[in-house]
Amino acid sequence: MIILTAAQLASIADAAEAAYPDECCGLLVGHGVRTIRVTRLAPAPNLLRGQAHDRFELDPRSRFETERALRGTAERIVGHWHSHPNGSATPSATDLEQAWEPDLIWLIVGVAANAAGRPQTVQILAHQLDRDNRRHRGATLRLAEKSACKP
Repeated sequence: MIILTAAQLASIADAAEAAYPDECCGLLVGHGVRTIRVTRLAPAPNLLRGQAHDRFELDPRSRFETERALRGTAERIVGHWHSHPNGSATPSATDLEQAWEPDLIWLIVGVAANAAGRPQTVQILAHQLDRDNRRHRGATLRLAEKSACKP
């Protein structure tokens, strides 16, 4: 299970809509193993923006800087997010090929043009990807605010 705040999800959706029709990407920082709590987001440039609408390459410099900043803390990179400008939040064949780290959560944002032609987030799903077997399984996505309301 992965837990994010409503503000974090809104920030990711805003970035996805702003990048449309290209993909956007970023890192999820947090802690936990079975239950992962995202503590902050680290947006990263998509090195393929403007070259291929259906591809992303997270700038490795952003990854290294984030890892460096996390040294000696209880936080770590727990996953990343990227958008799909076709509206589907399901991992693509390319996503499965690039899933080098099976422990990371893949948060995918489906974005499509609304009736007025403006980009709109239509779906956000979390996944764990298995590159070797070319499969994915859904990861439970929870809002921190909802979890906090439980008795």
